Amino acid sequence: MALSYKARRRWSLVILLVAMPLYVVVAVNVIDLFERPSILLELFIYVALGVLWVLPFKSVFKGVGQADPDADK
Repeated sequence: MALSYKARRRWSLVILLVAMPLYVVVAVNVIDLFERPSILLELFIYVALGVLWVLPFKSVFKGVGQADPDADK
C-alpha cells in the first residue's frame, strides 16, 4: 500500500529527526570498535554509510519537497 503525501512528509520528519541521529551514533560507535584505519579508508567508510542509510527510505523521501499532489487546485 502506497503512503499518502502527508504520511510520507510525517515519516520523513521522523526519519530525519530520530532515526538518522541514532544511525550516526551507531555508525560512529561501530567504527570506534576497530583500530583507526587510514584517513582515506575512514572517509570512504563514512561516505558509504552516509549513502547507505537513505536507500531503504528512498520511497518515503521521493516527492516530499514538492507541492501536495492531493491538494485541491
